[in-house]
Amino acid sequence: MALMRCDFYSEALGMSTSMTVILPQRTTTQIGLTGSAPPGDPPVLYLLHGLSDDDTVWLRRTSIERYVAPLGLAVVMPQVGRSFYTDEEHGNRYWTFLSDELPRLCQEFFRLSARRSDTFVAGLSMGGYGALKWALRDPGRFAAAASLSGALDVATRRDHPTAPLDRGVWHTVFGERAVAGTDDDTVALLDRVAGGDPPALYVACGTEDFLYEDNLTFVAAARERDVELTVDFSPGAHGWAYWDAKIQDVLAWLPLRAGA
Repeated sequence: MALMRCDFYSEALGMSTSMTVILPQRTTTQIGLTGSAPPGDPPVLYLLHGLSDDDTVWLRRTSIERYVAPLGLAVVMPQVGRSFYTDEEHGNRYWTFLSDELPRLCQEFFRLSARRSDTFVAGLSMGGYGALKWALRDPGRFAAAASLSGALDVATRRDHPTAPLDRGVWHTVFGERAVAGTDDDTVALLDRVAGGDPPALYVACGTEDFLYEDNLTFVAAARERDVELTVDFSPGAHGWAYWDAKIQDVLAWLPLRAGA
């Protein structure tokens, strides 16, 4: 695999930012690791970080590079701060950066497939929310989207009785506007894809996770709308031991084309 930290300027953000990128490489002589690369442009997984993390965290706390090496899969890990992948009310345009500028720059910087069948998104916690929000708002872009321990009912988080979102973060991201029923509400976004051709959806959450309730709400809402999804609720907490195991399940679940 080729691993790089890419520092670049974002027009959407009006400042420099970073992403960590893994690119597939065909190898046969590495000890303990065989790399694969498909013919043509490789498929790509956009892998999103959580609230307290940055673009390097997946690489530092899981073996994601080793897991994707035999798959011929590129991985793009952007940095978005504590933005909830949103055009912040009192901050910056991270939704615009993620959904519009980032894929375009990746096509300019790297050799990646632009086909829907080769494009995937996943994330954990805040990034699980971002992954499904992106997939539901732009379903024609992705073949599959996965959330691990996602904040999938974020509209309830400002005043949640046991695990509210920090008021300062909420104010920066959402201001005082209502989130329920908007394009930032993943539950409401299910109406956009009901009866259509949504990406394959995967929702995993540990039953001891403080966001388990959010995931139950999202899954129930999807089933009410006949939106198909793969659900994995099993013992686990909100931590890296769980996410390191579950990202391997996600990679096995992705509908990678033959030869990738």
